[in-house]
Parts: sequence; structure tokens; C-alpha cells
Amino acid sequence: MTLQQLRYVLEVAARGSMNEAAKRLFISQPSLSSAIKELEEEIGITIFQRTNKGIMLSKEGAEFLGYARQVIEQAELLEGRYLNAKPSPQHFSVSTQHYAFAVNAFVKLVREYGQEEYELSLRETKTHEIIQDVKDQKSEIGVLYMNDFNAKVISRLLKNANLMFNSLFTAKAHIFVSAHNPLACHPVVTLEQLREYPYLYFEQGEYNSFHFSEEILSTIARPKSIRVSDRATLFNLLIGLNGYTISTGVLSKDLNGNDIIPVPLASDETIHVGWICHQNAALSRLAVAYVEALQEATR
Repeated sequence: MTLQQLRYVLEVAARGSMNEAAKRLFISQPSLSSAIKELEEEIGITIFQRTNKGIMLSKEGAEFLGYARQVIEQAELLEGRYLNAKPSPQHFSVSTQHYAFAVNAFVKLVREYGQEEYELSLRETKTHEIIQDVKDQKSEIGVLYMNDFNAKVISRLLKNANLMFNSLFTAKAHIFVSAHNPLACHPVVTLEQLREYPYLYFEQGEYNSFHFSEEILSTIARPKSIRVSDRATLFNLLIGLNGYTISTGVLSKDLNGNDIIPVPLASDETIHVGWICHQNAALSRLAVAYVEALQEATR
């Protein structure tokens, strides 16, 4: 087993394609495939499963990838310390539901750990895609919530994908509204008071099930509703249409200013927000730092 082979595995996992990885590594695709095949035979596991649709990490491969990242990180530290080698670009990816605190934590990570070169990824995406991204190691960390309504479905998907849920915080239901919305001055609002305002929620694409909704109380019928695909659009509609959405109440004023505010919602629902990762994979240095930044951003 060589460091070069480990770097090959990391690149293939990051690109999801032998051809794309070979281009990035400046080697031929057959040479790359042969090197990884030799590694698989040496360690006795199948790292990548080959299918008609391409390649994907096996369960054992996902675990192996976590350790490979740590080995490469340590090797690069040694090279930088004793060989005066230029540090390789840092790699890290996170997939998350549309949470401002997840962006805030990402900003902190880049400010503290960003080198001259890095290749990072922050994907605000759909619930099912978050789970799939972490399963396939496109992202090391995923951020999502569970509650009494969706817990069985989400937990089953995580178990089948060999992923684990790590709690960040528990919150009561809030709405986000414009600071100029008539409800903004209320100490608490009810669902009945919200009926005249447009309800904004994030689309979930192919998996548009209530269990994958980013908003609790998703099964309630509403006379006015607008489905959106990104957080910036949602925030603009909160202001422009006096709309509302339901979330945790955790908002970053540093990034979002004072135009959007949280107001408690009269509900007994509890939201458990956490981060997911592979059960058996060791986290990279940047993943550990990002989790710490998440914890700080949600205190």
C-alpha cells in the first residue's frame, strides 16, 4: 500500500468517476483503474463497486476512505514540516438542510483553517440527497433534523446506509418572518394567525414526501403556499410577500442581518438537529473542526 494509491482513492471518491479523477491526477484511466485494483487485492476488500451507472463506494470502502484521509493528512504535515513541500489543497465537503448556522460554521472553518489553496464544498440541498451524499462520501458531514414524525423513516435510511446521527441541539418550533411583518412583534404566534400569510417551504424533488420535509408540521393544509429551492429566495419572499417559514429559531445575524427574525410558534413539537457521518469512518481534521464550529454556532 502506497501514499500514491491512497491519494488515488481519495480523488476517485471525490470525483465519482475514474475518468474525471484520472484527468485531475494527470494519468491514464487504465493506469488509475489498475492501481486501485491492485490496492483492493492487497487489502482484501472492494473499495469501489462498478456498475453500469458508474462507480460508488462500498460499505468497506467508505470506512477505508476515512482512514486514508487521516494517513494522507499526516503525511502532508510531515512533508511540509521536514521537506518544505508545498501543502496540498485541503479538501472537505458538507451537505446540509437550509440552515444559516451551518453556513456560519463553514465561514468559521475557512477563516481558521483555510490555506493558500483549498477545495471545499458546502451543499445546501434536499434531505434525501444529504443522506446519499454522506453515504457515497461526496460529503463527510451532513446536517439535518429529526422529530417524532420523521424519525422512523430517517433512522431507517441512516441505518441502511451505515450512517449515524449525532445530536447538536434540541429546539422548539419557531417561524421566520420579516422584521416588518405584523406578527414580528408577537411573543408567540398560532397556526390560525398564520393562515392569511404565504407559507414558504423547500422543495424535495423526487423524494417530495412529508417525511423529508425540512419544515415540521408539513402535513397541515395551508391556503397559501410557495415552494422554493434556495434559502436566498425564501428570505427574499419572507420580506417581499410577508411570508413565513417554520424552523428552529436559530439564525445568524452576522450573515443575515436584522431583516429576518424568529418568533416562537405555539406548538408542542420538538426539533432534534444533528450531523450525520459514517459509523466506522474516522473524520478528517477539517470535519472535526467543522463539527466544533457547528457546536459553537448553535450554543
